[in-house]
Order: sequence, then C-alpha cells, then structure tokens
Amino acid sequence: MTDVSSPAPASAPAVPGEPAAAAQPPGKRSTATLTRRLYDEAMRPYLGRIILALILMGITAAAQGATAWLMEPVVDWVFAQKSSALLWPVALAVLSTFAVKGTAEYFQSSVMSDVGLRIIADLQQRLFAHLLTLDAAFFGRISSGNLVSRFLVDINQMRNGVSNAITGMGKDTLTVVALVGVMFYQDWLLALLAFFVFPVAIYPIVRLGRRMRKVTVNTQEQMGALNTVLEQSFQGIRMVKSYGLQAHEEAKVQTLSEEIYRLTLKGSNTRALSSPIMETLGGAAVTVVIIYGGYRVIADTTTTGAFFSFITALLMAYQPMKNLARLNTNLQEGLAGAQRLFDLLDTRTRIVEAPEARPLAVSGGAVRFRDVRFSYDDGTEALSGVTLDIKAGQTVALVGPSGAGKTTILNMIPRFHDVSAGEITIDGQDIRTVTLKSLRAATALVSQEVVLFDDTVRANIGFGNPGAGQDEIETAARMAAAHEFIMALPQGYDTVVGQRGMKLSGGQRQRLAIARALLKNAPILLLDEATSALDTESERQVQAALETLMTGRTTLVIAHRLSTVVHADVIHVIDGGRVIESGSHDQLLALDGAYAHLYALQFAAEKAAVQDGQG
Repeated sequence: MTDVSSPAPASAPAVPGEPAAAAQPPGKRSTATLTRRLYDEAMRPYLGRIILALILMGITAAAQGATAWLMEPVVDWVFAQKSSALLWPVALAVLSTFAVKGTAEYFQSSVMSDVGLRIIADLQQRLFAHLLTLDAAFFGRISSGNLVSRFLVDINQMRNGVSNAITGMGKDTLTVVALVGVMFYQDWLLALLAFFVFPVAIYPIVRLGRRMRKVTVNTQEQMGALNTVLEQSFQGIRMVKSYGLQAHEEAKVQTLSEEIYRLTLKGSNTRALSSPIMETLGGAAVTVVIIYGGYRVIADTTTTGAFFSFITALLMAYQPMKNLARLNTNLQEGLAGAQRLFDLLDTRTRIVEAPEARPLAVSGGAVRFRDVRFSYDDGTEALSGVTLDIKAGQTVALVGPSGAGKTTILNMIPRFHDVSAGEITIDGQDIRTVTLKSLRAATALVSQEVVLFDDTVRANIGFGNPGAGQDEIETAARMAAAHEFIMALPQGYDTVVGQRGMKLSGGQRQRLAIARALLKNAPILLLDEATSALDTESERQVQAALETLMTGRTTLVIAHRLSTVVHADVIHVIDGGRVIESGSHDQLLALDGAYAHLYALQFAAEKAAVQDGQG
C-alpha cells in the first residue's frame, strides 16, 4: 500500500511540523507572551464588544455595591427608627438595584458568549486554512486524531479560559472594587483589618496556576492520542475483528483513558486547592470583622446599620474574591490550549513558492529529472541521483521492489516533497520556480489508496473540476466506465458513498477516481499502483478506463503487476533510490537483468495460480 504523503521513516522526530525560527520553543512560552499574542491574534477584532461587556460588568458591580450600601438605611432607618415613610423608597431602591444587576448580567453574558464563540470559529477556520498550506510530509509526522483534538479540545479550552479570565478581570474585579469601596466608606480601619490576610494567598495561587497549565497540556496530549487510537480502530474495524485484536485495542484505550482520568483528577484537585485557601482566609477575615466590629457597635462608635452594611459587603465580596483566586488557574488552562494552537500555527511548510514564481506554461507535458536526490529528516537517502527523461505524451513506467523509491519519485512532480539536490523540470521550467497552484493543476493523481469523501457520487467526481456541470460529470463517468454502475445505485449520482467510499467496491471506487481525473483534464497523469488491489474483473474494467484516461497525456505509472505496463513506451527499473535499468519491455527482457528476473518470477507465480485454479 502506498501513501501519497510518503511519510518519513519512523525514526524521524514525531513533532508537529517545523516551528518558525523566531518562535519560542513549544512549552517555553511565558504567560505574558501567550496572553499578548492571544489578544493580538484572536481578541483584538472584537475589542469594541469586549469593552461593551466590561461596561455592563461595571454596571453589575455598581449595583452589587449599591445593594450592600442600602443595608445601612434598611437597618438604621427602617428597622431601628421604624420610619414607615422610608420603607417603600428603600424597598424600591433595593428592587431597582437587583433589576439593574440582573439585566446587565444578562446582556454581559450574551456579549461574552458571542465573542467567545466567534473567537472559536475564527481560530478553527484559520487553523484549518493554515494546515492546508503545509507539505504532505507534515501529515506523516502528526496523527489526524491529534489534529482533531487541537480543533475540538484545545480551542474550546482556550475559549473557556479567555472567557473566565475576562469575566474575572472585569466583572469580579469591578464587583470587588465596588464592595471594598462600600467597606472603606463605612469603616476604613475595619476594611484594612479585613484584607490584611489576602496577600498571603498570592504565592500558593500562582504556584497552582503553573501546575494547572502543565497538567492541562499533558491531558490534551493524551486526549489527542486517544482520538488517534479510536479513529484507527473504527476505520480498521474489519482488520481488528478478523485478526482478533479486540483485546489489544481495548487495552490501548484502557491505558489512555486511565491516564486521562488520572490527569483530569489531578487537574480537578489542583483547581479545587484554591477553595480551602480562600475559605480559611475568608473565615479569618470575617472573624476579625465580627470581633472588632462588635466592640465598636457595643461602644457606640458605629451604628448597627453601618456594621451590617459592612458585613454584607464583605460577604458579597467573598464569591468574586474566590473567583479571582481561581482566575490564574483558569487562565493557565486556557493558555495551555493556546500554546498548543500556536505551536501548530507557527509550523511552516517546507514547500514554499519562489518570491517571483510564475504560472506553469504547459506546452506538451515533458518531465525531466536531472540527478535528483532526496533525503528524509534523519539523513536516510531515498533517491540517489535519479535522472529520467519523460517526453510529452509518453507513458513511462516505474517498476521495482517495495521501498525502492518509486512513490517518492512520483511525489516529487507535484512537489509533495522537494529535491535535496538536482532539478525537476516540466517543459523546461524548474518546478520550484512556478506557482504551486498551476503545478498541481497540471497533474492528476490516481493511486491505489482512493480518497473519497462522505458525499454524493456527483460531488466526488466533481472535485476534479468544481465548476463542472452534470453533463461534464456524466461524460467523465462514461469514459471511466463508471456511469452504468452509478445509475444502478439507489440514488444514482446523488448516492452518498459513505466514509472513505466504503459503500462501494474497490473497482467502483477506483473508477470514480479515474472519472475525477478525467474531469480535471490535466496534461500530466500520475498512476500509483492504481490496479494492484483489485480482482481480475475489476482490474480489467479499471485498466480499460485508465487507457482512456492516458490517451494524449504524459503518464508516469508505478506498477506492481508488470503485465499492466508491458506496452509502456519506456520502463525504468528502480532499486535503492537509483535507476538501474531502462528500456522497452522487449529490450529489458533481452537484457536479461533485474527486469527480466522480476518478470520471470511474476509469470511463474501467475502460471502456478492458474494451474491451481484449474486443478
């Protein structure tokens, strides 16, 4: 089985791409750096709405402070002096403050929800667009489950952290300020006594925040790994069942889920540690206030109403103070998601256009390799000086043992990889000097691993030319010998093919891929073992469709079954990343070298299979 991405060997570093040179190493970003970047790249466009939310938070805080202040006239004027004239005005004032507070809280929550969800959508769109620019080798180094985790877990984690941080810095801070203002208005000395204990809490809370970010990053990494295992198990369910691997897969999921449980519990316990700290300090503050304030009331140096207003403000300030104590922890959880997100956004593709790249001008589609070399990240050389001359309109085949470098050669043409040395030209133009869009528009790929999306037959063919009409799609399907089986499907061209096209047979999937390539109508055709996984009848149908597709095009074929390339204009035998033999089928047989040996082995195997079938 071949893979168009041709990932680097397993020994290559399993890192999420190539971080930008100027970026800090992953995991080394400071809180200030991440926060500033998060503001610049995600929050700045919504600054107006954030300011509106802060204003509404200020109104909420003022109403909260007014509620505490009104406790003084309620106690001193209504209860102590028994003034009926002030009963209704004071009661209506209390009602008004609650109504204002509730209304402001509703609109503030609505605005912040809008901003948070808008940030998620923006970042998901930006991340997806960025990932599509990365080279194919990147997707061989990082699993799709890990990427999905970045989209669904990390960005939401970041949004929750940002929302909690803004609410904490806005609503909770302003509320505390308003209530502390009431407390200082009522008794400044008592207020100082009440708050002397809180600076003690700063150091342990900062430590908790640092621990929380580390735990959150580890949790998200394990969730990404779990996503990968689940995805692989579900996609390979037939393999899992046929080889009796259920217990093996269950063990992997159990190990990962247990690790996620352990990390999540650790995070929950870390988050909860701020509660006993604040409860203890809050209790100490209330105790000091009751003892000292009680003496002042008894000594008639303050009124009962003033003390009651003070104690109300202190108790009302307790919850927002607890929220502020958790602010750093919540922020670090969000920044853990931001850190992983920015690690991906800082990844730079190795396949870049030249500053003055021009569109590829295809006159015939001649492809030339000149002493092309390619090495993986770990230094393993995959191609060792390959020279090929593929004339316009020729059909050229690459044959040889697995791992010889055939797919790597093919992947070089649309620049899924770039040469380490040497040059590849199309009609005399170095492919590194032309735009990627025009280069890839000039090539059509049909591989053994057919990529179909969970969409209709029409849509899957139409990807070859998004602007094509139904007549063009049907014409391509007829040329690919696919129209007949498509019309036999339950909804014809509107039939949904299922994930990875699993509702269709292998031959049907392959013919849809050929129809898509026909619709693209590219001058250069790349065939990567397009028939090797098919039965005899399906191979016959697909081979007929391929011959239609190859007509009038420059075609590079990778073939496992040599019988499918005996009529190629030129056959190159690849071994160890080198071209070791070249010529037509007859010339190579006459040479009696590596090709003749491969052909003899296959012919003997096929003859034995036929005899076994007859027996």
